Amino acid sequence: MASSLGFLIRDGLESDLDRCLELDHGSETDLVWQMTVFEEPGAQQISFKTEHLPRTMEVDYPTNRRRLAMALPEDHCFLVAISRDSDDSEELLGYLAMQCQPTHRNAQIQDLIVSRTYRGHGIGSRLLNVARKWAHERDLRRLTMEVQTKNYPGICFCQAVGMRFCGFNDRYFENGDIAVFFSQSLR
Repeated sequence: MASSLGFLIRDGLESDLDRCLELDHGSETDLVWQMTVFEEPGAQQISFKTEHLPRTMEVDYPTNRRRLAMALPEDHCFLVAISRDSDDSEELLGYLAMQCQPTHRNAQIQDLIVSRTYRGHGIGSRLLNVARKWAHERDLRRLTMEVQTKNYPGICFCQAVGMRFCGFNDRYFENGDIAVFFSQSLR
């Protein structure tokens, strides 16, 4: 059971970008979502299946400053979680970067990161709840999150917070990883 950790969520600033990128974004997993494509004339079938890996894999998270800075404008959402328990300057614990897609009334979470040291303290859930409220206040109808197929902990998080699988994009990330998308209604 995680111990109580005092933290607060605030709007992210350009001065937070480098500190966000310094966080430990990685994770470890023994499971992945394996994608299989079946093709025959007139039909295609795509399936995802949870597969056990022969050994634990370290998963790198694909992010960069440019991608994160895209959430800075006021019509998008950039949130940071900071420690209230730190004696020195604000310790950054995690962040969320979300872009507003008003044409489709969708909010697209591109990054939801909690530093590995602070996972399991409810920081990711709180960041997500604040982002939901932000999107709802702007009359957006859906919230979508992108996750790598090999980020099994991220997939489990999406499912645990009530999001449902809604699609994929092959070679979506700059490193060539497949993205799976999870979504939920904001109504």
